[in-house]
This record gives sequence, structure tokens and C-alpha cells, in this order.
Amino acid sequence: MNALLLPSLCTLPSTTNASTRNLRRRHQPIVQANSSDIDAQLHLQPTDDRDLASSHQGIQEPSAAPTILPPSKDLKKVVQKTAATFAPRASTATKNPAVPGSTLYTVFEVQGYATMLLGGALSFNLILPSNEPDIWRLMGMWSIWMFTIPSLRARDCSKSEKEALNYLFLLVQLLNVAIPFFVKSFAVVWSADTAAFFAMYAWKMKWLKRTE
Repeated sequence: MNALLLPSLCTLPSTTNASTRNLRRRHQPIVQANSSDIDAQLHLQPTDDRDLASSHQGIQEPSAAPTILPPSKDLKKVVQKTAATFAPRASTATKNPAVPGSTLYTVFEVQGYATMLLGGALSFNLILPSNEPDIWRLMGMWSIWMFTIPSLRARDCSKSEKEALNYLFLLVQLLNVAIPFFVKSFAVVWSADTAAFFAMYAWKMKWLKRTE
């Protein structure tokens, strides 16, 4: 009896080992399938918000093109701002009473052109003559900038005339400073100011187009 049991007992480990191997083989594909599914799921997961943010940062949105104004408009704005800051103007914010047709309008207009003629007479040494440069000839040279332009700007004039006077307010003082470096003559400076005055009016008021 013992002799019969011994062979059977000896065969038990081999059978148990075979069964365990079979079980491992059966479960091994399941584990591999599960691991492959997990890898596939990991690859299909959406990217992180940080990755999205970094990708958006790499793509720059097209910026709006800067608005470039023509040089004439830029110059016009600078002249208007400068003239409005430094040129004489009304002390109150009320409506300008020197409207066209009023007595005050006529007074300012006559005053402007009268001071121009008086300045010319002083510059050419016709009034209060002197052999040396004096204050009267100097005032005659600056008469258009000091008296004529402010008097005409004090009126309620048209937009074109106001723009011409704004340009003249800057141009005349540049001429009065630059010309004496080349020609030391009060009469020449006044003549250049007068020529610039009427040339600016002809340009801005379009006198030549009206005659045509």
C-alpha cells in the first residue's frame, strides 16, 4: 500500500507546477492587454492646460496696424496746438463778440492792417528817423507778429483764415530770427514778413483759384 502511494505522491508536484504554469499563461495575455489599454488611454488623454497655454503663447495674434497720419495733418495739429497755447486769445470762454459785420470786427481788422503799414514805415526809417538801430525800428520789424496777427486772430474769422494766422504766428518769428544772421536790415525783415503774410493768405484762402 505504501508502495502504491509513493509514486502518486511523487507525481503531485509536477502536476501542480503544470497547473500553475497554465494559470499564469492564461492570465498573462489579460495583463498585457490591460497594460496596452492603459498605454493607449494615456496617449489619448488631453494635453494639460499648461501645454495649451504654451502653444498659444507661441502663436502671436496679428497686431493692428498703427494709424499713420499724413505729414500735412500732423503739421496742422502741431501748429494749431502751439498757436492756441502761445498766441493771444480771449480771456473768457464766452462767444467771441467780434463777428463779421460788427463794429468790433471792423476795429480789429483796421487795427491789424494799420499796424502793418506803421511797422513798415518804422522799419524803412520813414517815421522817427535815426542813423542807429533803435527800439522804434525794432518794433516796426516785429509789428506784424506783435500787432497785426493778434488783431486779426481776435476776430471771429473763418476756419481757413484762422489756420493761415496760426501758421503765420510761427513762421514770422522764425523769419525775424533767421534773416538778421544773413542780412542786417529792418526793412528786409519787414518785407519778408509781409510777403509771407500775403503768400499764406493766398494759399489758405485760395485767392488764386477764385481768380481763375
